[in-house]
This record gives sequence, C-alpha cells and structure tokens, in this order.
Amino acid sequence: MTPDEIKAHVNQPIFKEIAATVKDFGKPAYVVGGYVRDLLLDRPCKDLDIVVEGSGIEFAKALSDRLNGTKVSFFKNFGTAMFMHNDLEFEVVGARKESYRDHSRKPLVEDGTLQEDRERRDFTINALSISLNPEDFGTIVDPFDGLSDLRDGRLITPLDPVQTYSDDPLRMMRAIRFASQLGFHIEDRSYQAIKDHAERLKIVSQERITDELNKIILSPKPSVGFKLLFKTGLLHQFFPKMVALHGVDVKNGIGHKDNFYHTLQVLDNVADRSDDLWLRWSAILHDIAKPATKRFDTQAGWTFHGHEDLGARWTPKIFRELKLPLDHKMKFVQKMVRLHLRPIALSKKEVSDSGIRRLLFDAGEDLESLMTLCESDITSKNEYKVKRFLDNFQRVREKCKEVEESDRLRNWQPPIGGQEIMDIFGLGPSREVGELKTAIREAILEGEIKNDYEEALAYLLNKGRALGLTPKTVN
Repeated sequence: MTPDEIKAHVNQPIFKEIAATVKDFGKPAYVVGGYVRDLLLDRPCKDLDIVVEGSGIEFAKALSDRLNGTKVSFFKNFGTAMFMHNDLEFEVVGARKESYRDHSRKPLVEDGTLQEDRERRDFTINALSISLNPEDFGTIVDPFDGLSDLRDGRLITPLDPVQTYSDDPLRMMRAIRFASQLGFHIEDRSYQAIKDHAERLKIVSQERITDELNKIILSPKPSVGFKLLFKTGLLHQFFPKMVALHGVDVKNGIGHKDNFYHTLQVLDNVADRSDDLWLRWSAILHDIAKPATKRFDTQAGWTFHGHEDLGARWTPKIFRELKLPLDHKMKFVQKMVRLHLRPIALSKKEVSDSGIRRLLFDAGEDLESLMTLCESDITSKNEYKVKRFLDNFQRVREKCKEVEESDRLRNWQPPIGGQEIMDIFGLGPSREVGELKTAIREAILEGEIKNDYEEALAYLLNKGRALGLTPKTVN
C-alpha cells in the first residue's frame, strides 16, 4: 500500500472507534510495528499493536469496552495489555524503554516517551507508525526512513546495532526471521554485530528462541534463515546437533555429502510441498544422527547405518531441549525420522506385499506425510536420477493403495488382542502372550494368513499348542 492507501484503510469504522477512544483518553496513540509494515507490504496481519503515552492497560480497557471486545489480559510489569475483537488481536502498550542486564533473561522496563519507544524498536521498518490522533489521523510517522528500507528490502536497526541487540538479544533471531520471511537483506553493520554478539543469545529463554525458530521454519524458503543462523553463529548457541551435520570428511579420496546443506535442501523441498510445521521439523531431524553413526568402510565407503533409529531415539531429548511440545507432534516427528528410509528401500527393488503391509502398519495415517518427506529427500542434481526415484515412489504409492484396499491395514490392529489370548489359554500377563500376539501380527503382515478373525484364531490355537498350551475356552 502507498501512504495514501493507508489513509483510506484507516477510514474503516474500527479505526474511527479507536480514534474516538484516543480522543477521550487525551493522550497521543499510534498503530505501530508489524501491522503497519505488513499493510505496506500487502501482507495479511491479524495483530494490531497500539502504543500510547500513559497507561497502555487503562487504554486497552477503555478500547475493549467501546468495541465490545474480550476481557483484557494484562502484564503489569511490562505495561502491556491484550484483547480480541472479532478475529483481530489487539496489543496495547504504554510508551516505554527497556534493556537487559548482562546475565538476565528479563528486561528492565521503564516508562518512556514515544520517541524512546520508537528507538527501542528492532528495525526501522518496525518503527513505522500510523497516527490515531485528531490533528494528523492516518498519517504515517517514519522517524528512521523505514519506508526507504522497506522499499529496498533492508533490515537496519534504529540505533547502533550493538546497542539494539544488547538491549534484547532475541532481536538477532528476529533479524534472521525477517530476512527469511520477507527476503530482506541484513545491513552489513547489523550482520557483523550479530556475529560478534551471538553468544549473548544464551541469556534469552529457549521458549522465545524457539518461537522465532518456528517462524523461520515456516518461511517460504527456510534454508535462507538456517544459513544465516549458521554463518552468524546463532545456531551454535541452541542447536549444536544440527551444526554437527556440517562438513565433509574425506578418506582414501572418498568424501560424503555435506549433511547440513543436504538437510536444508530437504527442508526447502518439504516447504515447497507442505505448510505443516511438524513435517518440516521431520526434515530437519531426519539425518540428525548421521554424525554419530558415520563410519568408513574400505568396500562400501562412508556409511551411516542405524542413523534413522538413533535419530528417532534422540527426538524426545531434542524436543525437550528446544522446548517443543512433547505430545503427539513429537511422536509424529519421531515416527517420520524412524521410517524415512523405509519407502526409499522399497523403491529400489521389486515391491513385495509383505514390505508394503509393514509400511502401512507402521506409518498408519501418516503414510502420505512420510511419502512427502521421502520424495523431498531426493536432492540429486541429476534430473534423470530424480525422475527415476520419483517414478519408483509412485510405484510404491500405487502398491500401497492396492494392498490397503485388499488387506485394510491402515491404522490396523491385529484381530486378536492380548486379553483374548490370556482368556483362551488361561494365562496371566507373560512372555508367551507377547510371543503369540507378535506371531499373529507377523503372520498377517507376511501374508501367511488373511487379516481375518477366524484365520487368526485358527493360527493362534495351532501356535499355542506348539508352545505346549491348552485352550481353556474358545468363543
């Protein structure tokens, strides 16, 4: 949008209501930050930030009452308040200045002037504001020539970058996030300041770091952000296992691919195919254990045997360290890491029904996501090789569909469970029960018997007798 279009935009009724509240409040107020930036870039934005002289909490309460918004949540120590109106989230803050002590994760917050509030903003493009005041309503206020930086795609701090990043080291992550999201260039002095002060990120809570990291991962081409994180040294501060993927070892003239840049290519490939954050995390972690499993064999060259299993075992610990959720999302990523080689192995040979049954059983409802990850794992520059792999994967997909239609194995559970086995043979929980349950599952997956209760029962009785067990009851 142009400045004139901005003026037209703020003539909407909701901004008139905000302006009326400003007039009643008797203190200057401005729409500021991301909302203004995204308006000018024609990007959607659901968060409306307002800065006001005086109490942001009291202004938020007055504005929410006028708009019939939700109850105001406020953080007294920071002078901020939030509420919802329809699908728009309002955040109101009193003009302030803040800074961090050398070893503290919590900022010192003081009341400040509107000029000081603008100076504490991370970048000139986020210091832009729109006046809500009667005398110049709808006018863009641009104290640091942010409009030029927005036009030219530059990320520049309002003050000296060392001071800006020292005041809140998370701004270093935000610089890279905006570079990745918007395709902007970090100005040279700012980039150097990030490199020089990367270790200061350690005073920031992991939750805040990971919030920015996830936004980088969700950007159109996440590798842009990760390359910057790596080159500035920020990635080293919170994700050393990913840093360990970097580099190529050469032995007897044989080298392996750089697994760091391979991982980034896979991540970009997934991003081209899916917006799913957790599938993108699966791409990040799919080869995470390769450095720990790397071996050189004089016949085979470099090998990474078992990296998928070790990576799956590492996944919960990595999620805990990065303060990612330990619920079904982590389980999904763990499954993807563990299974990511399975379709690749199937695509290299004649596809057997038993291999497909096991894939359907293990992947369950996540089969499509797994196939997307595997297709994204093809990073060869040889177009013929890529086409051959993709054709083979299509063959695996078609075979999965055939077997699923005949054997109904997606999200499948064996037709006879442990409790029924115990009832039939009069057993308590024991090794034999586990063996029999496994035997039924394996017989069905191998195609020895159909996925059918009667066939499974007959197989169970024969197997039990072979173990010296006598049926007590059969329904």
